[in-house]
Amino acid sequence: MIDGTWWLVILIAVGVGLWFFAKSRAPKHIGKNNIKLKSKNIPLNDSLQKTSVLIKQYFPDYRVTRKANHLLVSKQNKKIAMITIDKKLAASQRRLGDVPVINYHRVPSRAQLAANLEEAE
Repeated sequence: MIDGTWWLVILIAVGVGLWFFAKSRAPKHIGKNNIKLKSKNIPLNDSLQKTSVLIKQYFPDYRVTRKANHLLVSKQNKKIAMITIDKKLAASQRRLGDVPVINYHRVPSRAQLAANLEEAE
C-alpha cells in the first residue's frame, strides 16, 4: 500500500501539473506593443480619410464631417451628400431622406467626386 506521505506527494504533483496546464491554456496578456491590438484601431490613413483630404483640397467650399463609417458633405450648413466606402455594397447612389448616399469601393478620383457632388446638389 501507499503511505500517506506518498499520497500527499502525488496530490501536490497533480495540482502542479494542472496549474501548468491551465497556465499554458490561459489567454495571453495584451500589452501596449501588441500588433493585434493596434490593428483594431481605425487607421489614420484609411480610404475615408483620403477621400476627406481630397474633398478638402479640391472642393474648398464643401465642409466634410468624418463619422465612424461615412463622411457627411455639407455646403452652407446644408447636407449635400453622405459618402461611404464599402466593398460589400454596390458602388451606387441611393437616398436617405433628402440626402443622397454615395458608395464607393475605393478612394474616388477627383472627376468622380466632382460629378457626384454636382449631381447631389
